[in-house]
Amino acid sequence: MPVLVYIDQSEGHIKKASFEALSYGSKVAELLGTSAEAIALGSISDSLVDLGKYGTSKIHHVKNESLNQLDSQVFAKVIGDVAKSIGANCIIFSNNVDGKSIAPRLAARLKAGLVTGAIALPDTKNGFVVRKNVFSGKAFANVSITSDTKIIALNPNSFPVTETGGKAEVSETNISVDAPKIKVTATNKVKGEIPLSEAELVISGGRGLKGPENWGMIEELARLLGAATACSRAVADAGWRPHHEHVGQTGLAIAPNMYVAIGISGAIQHLAGVNRSKVIVVINKDPEAPFFKAADYGIVGDAFEVVPKMIAAVKKLKGVA
Repeated sequence: MPVLVYIDQSEGHIKKASFEALSYGSKVAELLGTSAEAIALGSISDSLVDLGKYGTSKIHHVKNESLNQLDSQVFAKVIGDVAKSIGANCIIFSNNVDGKSIAPRLAARLKAGLVTGAIALPDTKNGFVVRKNVFSGKAFANVSITSDTKIIALNPNSFPVTETGGKAEVSETNISVDAPKIKVTATNKVKGEIPLSEAELVISGGRGLKGPENWGMIEELARLLGAATACSRAVADAGWRPHHEHVGQTGLAIAPNMYVAIGISGAIQHLAGVNRSKVIVVINKDPEAPFFKAADYGIVGDAFEVVPKMIAAVKKLKGVA
């Protein structure tokens, strides 16, 4: 009974979160004394064979072109059928937009126990217990799954990507695919930006920047560091920045390796969306700003003085004029 990992892709390219899920799935398989396999849906241009280096032995590829666009009902049925055919009793997703849409439907279809937002390997010493974040990351819960089939959705950037070498066997799986019930009429994508959900470094600005005309230094710092840009809700609501950059409890929850907050006071709703960041750096001229309590590093100073000095220092380090 292998562990089955869902490979998430966009426009034929495998998402970074899938590498984490594959690494996690291989470790779960080790704990259960079995092998890790994976399932990929739709047309994929990246090499599936090379995914074997993350610990998966076989990849079931359902190549049907109707699966190029997400329809969670159709995806859940296809994944469920493949899981049944290979006897998988543990299925791993990334807890991203696609995983949050598919995993609950699949759990209902398979009558499986589901834990979303997992942050660690299951404890199999006494049953099957999975640790997850609760209350916007303020506490942990240890959830016991007692059903025969178990589904885990892993929080992005909560488990290291590990390469063990090797190649995966790719099996093209012919399976009946229902006609999608959702029709995508148009897709408007932001070009040339690092997706916030995939970014390892994020530079974020708040109302302390005083207006959209001052965002140039945020974008320049982000460009020099290879970072994504983000903002607080107040900034997005004011129309200074597009809403897809809004991070926080009512926006996008992210977990980069480093989050740099510039001119953001650190309201609890904002912190709830970024508190899984590995390192938080806060720049604010108010020494009493709540964000400093959550910061790993803090600079008390005016953003209009601090950020240009940071840009100059990065340029000097990189030898950029």
